[in-house]
Amino acid sequence: MQSPTETAPKAGKTQAASGHPSGDKRFKVLDITMKRSQFRQDALIEVLHKAQEAFGYLEEDVLIYVARKLQLPLSQVYGVATFYHLFSLKPSGAHTCVVCLGTACYVKGSGEVLAALEEKTGIKSGETTPDGQISIVTARCIGACGIAPAVVFDGKVAGQQGPEAAVDRLKQWQGDPS
Repeated sequence: MQSPTETAPKAGKTQAASGHPSGDKRFKVLDITMKRSQFRQDALIEVLHKAQEAFGYLEEDVLIYVARKLQLPLSQVYGVATFYHLFSLKPSGAHTCVVCLGTACYVKGSGEVLAALEEKTGIKSGETTPDGQISIVTARCIGACGIAPAVVFDGKVAGQQGPEAAVDRLKQWQGDPS
């Protein structure tokens, strides 16, 4: 006999009504989103956005749950979750800094911006400071080539960022007056 977590979602309506075995109500939000899209596999990105909104990041068990519900290989779900920079597999800090490393930004100095941010925070791209305040991530391109180098601070794009300007922004987040 299979456990509820091993059962493939052949009848999505039955599964959606029963919810997640853990009883976590956030899974019900995912069920509603998947039911609305009729459990179509092409709704994966929308479902992952909803999952991240509900959980804060995409935990492994959430990815497994989505894969089973949409009847997709876990490798495909994981591949989509890791391809797009807007998805995170780890909890992010109170503040997020996304450095664009696209060609235009990189040519205009985003590599130096990233290096300065990493030095100031003591963390590497993809990490969060030990106090949970700042996460630094990189993106292949954010589509702001005309204002390169671009950095996204808490969802707001800032153009023509040099290392000093970017570090000054982090100092504001850290409450560092210097």
